[in-house]
Amino acid sequence: MSELRIALVAEGPTDFEVIHAALKAVLPNPFVMQQLQPEATQPQLGTGWCGVLKWCYQAHQRYSGSLIDDPTLVDFDLIIIHVDVDVAYKQYSNCGVSVRNWAKENSWKNLPCAQSCPPVSDTVDTLVKVIESWLGQATLGNCTLLCLPAQSSGTWLAAAMLPLTDRLLVNAKCNTTLESQLEQLPKNQRIKKSTREYRIHAPRITQQWNQVKQVCTQAQDFEHLVLAASLQK
Repeated sequence: MSELRIALVAEGPTDFEVIHAALKAVLPNPFVMQQLQPEATQPQLGTGWCGVLKWCYQAHQRYSGSLIDDPTLVDFDLIIIHVDVDVAYKQYSNCGVSVRNWAKENSWKNLPCAQSCPPVSDTVDTLVKVIESWLGQATLGNCTLLCLPAQSSGTWLAAAMLPLTDRLLVNAKCNTTLESQLEQLPKNQRIKKSTREYRIHAPRITQQWNQVKQVCTQAQDFEHLVLAASLQK
């Protein structure tokens, strides 16, 4: 069986490490993953959630229909669009005047859109509609899925690295500061948000995936979406 070819649109390189490790736990067969965003040859899009938004807006301008059928994406079997759930607390003006104007011109769903947490699912449901509005006539379809870690991909790393009894994991999926709190732990536990450190520790996500799902319901949802989408190929 040929390797599954996966395209990733993400906020940054640390998210690549987390999502790659999660996929190694979820997918039974080998795969290759290419990061489309951020992408060094298109630095004008920037990084972070604003870069993901701009990639989605470009897709909207370029193509109408299921993203997997976009001629520029035909080399892939699966497309993953990643946005941290804490984006629900942001506003379009954080990305500049142009993005704020795009939001008005295209009637994008409102930001901020955060709901009371717990449950995190209410915020996730609202954020999905926001992202879909960025895509416009470019639709997710069966082979494009959203990866929405709550409140950030760092939560999945924390859930893999810390014991279940750790205070930081109490209601972790509603904690918007957990990723930064990892950087403030004692030296022997501290994890800085850098590609190097996340790459070093990411294998624990693969090894401890069942614990990650226990702490983070969004990890469980991601697994279901990946397995369902991979069956389409």
